[in-house]
Amino acid sequence: MKLEALEQEKYYHIYNRGINGNTIFFSNDNKSYFLSKLKIYLENKVEILAYCLLSNHFHLIVKIITKPSIATQSFSNLFNAYAKAINKQQKRTGSLFEKHFKRIELKNEKYLQNLILYIHLNPMKHFNIDFESYKYSSYPSILSDKPTTLKRNDVLQLFDGKENFKYVHQQKNLEIEEKFKLE
Repeated sequence: MKLEALEQEKYYHIYNRGINGNTIFFSNDNKSYFLSKLKIYLENKVEILAYCLLSNHFHLIVKIITKPSIATQSFSNLFNAYAKAINKQQKRTGSLFEKHFKRIELKNEKYLQNLILYIHLNPMKHFNIDFESYKYSSYPSILSDKPTTLKRNDVLQLFDGKENFKYVHQQKNLEIEEKFKLE
């Protein structure tokens, strides 16, 4: 599969998982560490709209705000730094992530909205974890009044405000819960 080149001023779904679906976040400290590195490596290169970190994969929605080559190298540096730290911590060698980070350009607002929902509901979908209180997702940060590097206002505008943002997430979550009951 040929990887799509990143372009400045465009939105992307960036995601990857552990090699062979293996764990990449062994603890909550690992998730916190990844988020701290995310800020260090990507600040002033991308705008982050949403994220979710789960034990064996992650999702990000970003807007590229620098030269594409700089953004691509920054992502590579982030993932390499994280992989080296985990390999050292876990006394392992070799690749942590699947070969290359995946990226899909988000070409319209509806797709962007649906992807934000999908990413925020990932804890429920994969692990039956309450998405509203899941600490390693951007959902609680978007609803918080605490300072954040997230593009909180941009996301809330996509959903016509905070109340509708919550409502749409809760409705989509009910659909997922209903599906679980039917299976």
